[in-house]
Amino acid sequence: MSMGFLWLWVVICMYNIIWLSFVSVSTAELQRFEHPVKADGSLSFLAIGDWGRRGAYNQSQVAYQMGEIGAKLNIDFVISTGDNFYSRGLTSVNDPAFVESFTEIYTAKSLQKQWYIVLGNHDYRGNALAQLSPVLRKIDSRWLCLRSFLVNTKIADFFFIDTNPFVDKYFLRQKHYQHDWRGVLPRKQYTSNLLKDLDFALRNSSANWKVVVGHHTIRSIGHHGDTKEVVDQILPILEANNVDAYINGHDHCLEHISSTNSQIQFLTSGGGSKAWKGDIKMKRDGSKFYYDGQGFLSAQFTETDAEFAFYDVSGTLLHRLNLSKLLYDSM
Repeated sequence: MSMGFLWLWVVICMYNIIWLSFVSVSTAELQRFEHPVKADGSLSFLAIGDWGRRGAYNQSQVAYQMGEIGAKLNIDFVISTGDNFYSRGLTSVNDPAFVESFTEIYTAKSLQKQWYIVLGNHDYRGNALAQLSPVLRKIDSRWLCLRSFLVNTKIADFFFIDTNPFVDKYFLRQKHYQHDWRGVLPRKQYTSNLLKDLDFALRNSSANWKVVVGHHTIRSIGHHGDTKEVVDQILPILEANNVDAYINGHDHCLEHISSTNSQIQFLTSGGGSKAWKGDIKMKRDGSKFYYDGQGFLSAQFTETDAEFAFYDVSGTLLHRLNLSKLLYDSM
């Protein structure tokens, strides 16, 4: 091999390495899961947050009503918006709280479906890696918890995101907020990559409905109010990509706020156990519903219609939201 040819071969190899490196960064993707819709093309699910208290604070009663509504709707899966185990997450994969707060509480036949789960700030106060471990899926196959991921269905895409590392006070006041940040640090790189991944996934989604799920509030008149860092960094991506709904927990209430400058519906489902009675801020533009008690959210989708409904601890329907839109291909 001549020196000239050898040099050309080295240059080509180096170019390919650089190009592949660029592609791997710029086309990063969230881990994807496929979930089938029903035979008639519809989809239904429940969403619950802030629940894991071994049945206390009406967790068991909420779980019972979830089972009743889940059966009526023939749900396809359940979403958890985080704070899955109080008050400091799990200690390990062998922590009995997993069985005592999850497996032994959500026992209804209709709830024996896949659970798609994100972490809340209280989950990070314990052993966060325990909840992410596949060992838990061997204990209860319903459990699927990752930091951020994507669930594709025929008619809707669901984008689950880890909002915890965006919140400044968890890092600035570490004596008060002690978290398990393994796998998250360096923080700036983690959040930057997640924002790129989310934007990439949303831009490349062809689903007619786009739903984003995170733990922290974007718009809320509850105890925590708006989460500034999530509003500043994540909300613009949702608005730019025509997201239909953002579902969260964190505030221990049920809540619906309509965006005043986009199509996004902000839906808080954080009433899985302990609620904060009377903890409400002044109402704001776009506020449609607020309930300071326990309960959960249901949703039903077809290709062109969506219905969200909030239920209390007695199974009483409190609020309903109906949306309609043209098929994506015809827009």
